[in-house]
Amino acid sequence: MLRYLEKLQVLYFLEAQSENHYGEFDISFVEGSVSNREDEERILDIRRRSGMLVAIGACAISGGVQSAGNFEGIIKSEPIDAFVKVDYQLPGCPINKEILENFLKSILHGKSPYVPEYPVCLECKRRGAVCITVAKGEVCLGPITRAGCGAICPSFERGCYGCYGPVHKPNLESFLAYFPQAYQTIKLSANAYNKIYREKLWK
Repeated sequence: MLRYLEKLQVLYFLEAQSENHYGEFDISFVEGSVSNREDEERILDIRRRSGMLVAIGACAISGGVQSAGNFEGIIKSEPIDAFVKVDYQLPGCPINKEILENFLKSILHGKSPYVPEYPVCLECKRRGAVCITVAKGEVCLGPITRAGCGAICPSFERGCYGCYGPVHKPNLESFLAYFPQAYQTIKLSANAYNKIYREKLWK
């Protein structure tokens, strides 16, 4: 990771450096959800200052675990794309280091970044993991969840919790017809308030 950062000028990163400059940015990486008016004003300002805006992680992309309160009227936590245009998303809770490295490498070489869009099921096949839905009849969000984690949970015989959010066009109707109990698993996940789920499930 450091070998890529050495080729970039990091202007603003409070957690990693003491000297920061909040100005104009070629690329802004943003994590965290929008939970209040101050957050909203800040993300609007970041968007104005940035040539490219990249949402990092489930909180920025989907609102995070805290967005579960939206369904109960407790809190209001929303993803940043509810307020501004997002150019790229690096999903995960947490994100995958290799995906971030490949993203930075693509930017440095002037290529269009690639982020996996296929489902976790393909990663299970690559790892030789037994499908727990087939073998045990357990709920697994793998068929509707973006790859990137390396199928960690299924490889330990646990169902996928959907940490990387939904694939671009999940077949939710068929999936939930087969696994109606998956509604609750999705609703309690860090990606429950993802735009795809909002439009298809929580209208």
